[in-house]
Amino acid sequence: MDPAAVRETLRAFIAKTLIRDAAYPLGDAEPIITAGLIDSFSLAELAVFVERQWGVDIPDPELTVERMNTLDQIVARVLAG
Repeated sequence: MDPAAVRETLRAFIAKTLIRDAAYPLGDAEPIITAGLIDSFSLAELAVFVERQWGVDIPDPELTVERMNTLDQIVARVLAG
């Protein structure tokens, strides 16, 4: 997987689908849950997207604010497989 492509695909999905503002300038280290941009329930939708897009399963216990609060964290988890 190309890390830059993963990052940009995730950035676009999070902005358009979860934040519901495709033009939102999501930063790599910007907190998306603790800043109130999305709620923790959106993590389930994110996990489904990741599995469909890259075949990476993220188990429910890993779908936490502590592990998935920034784009950097999410990209690292996807790249880890």
